[in-house]
Amino acid sequence: MSAIKTASKSEPHWLNKSAMAESLGISVQAFDRWGVKPVAKVGRSVYFTVADVLHNRLKNETEKHQPKTINPEELDPNGLDYERYRLTKAQADAQELKNEIAKHEVVPVEFASFALSKVAAEVSGILDALPLNMMRKHPELTTVQIENIKRALAKGMSSISTIDERMDDLIDDYIREATS
Repeated sequence: MSAIKTASKSEPHWLNKSAMAESLGISVQAFDRWGVKPVAKVGRSVYFTVADVLHNRLKNETEKHQPKTINPEELDPNGLDYERYRLTKAQADAQELKNEIAKHEVVPVEFASFALSKVAAEVSGILDALPLNMMRKHPELTTVQIENIKRALAKGMSSISTIDERMDDLIDDYIREATS
């Protein structure tokens, strides 16, 4: 806050606090609450200009119509304002998520699990039929070779079949790698 300028005499367009309050039709105490910065001080009297009062009132009216920024750390966690803040933030986050889903930027985990389990079932069926297809197309393969193929495919099918159960762990791994 800047210091009040000290003057040797008052200017004709300056009004002291009581004269300014009287000209505005309010009490001196009400004028004090407005917080108008004095233009100068002469002796014990402080002086104000109409322009400063007008600027103060316009600024006050403008601030009334501006949204207030809330610092959540300053709110009482058990208070109504804090609960309103949490609700508003949750609604904004939910809308943001809906917008991202609509733009196909994200998908819900439930959908990803559903889609991957469907694809895994299709792939599992293809892999299950692969040894028979190999025997038909390549009759020269021995039984041992076919069994080795079946064993390798069984491991892959087992891994694929549990994809929906492992989804939460895979997401956690992805987040951990993406944020490190």
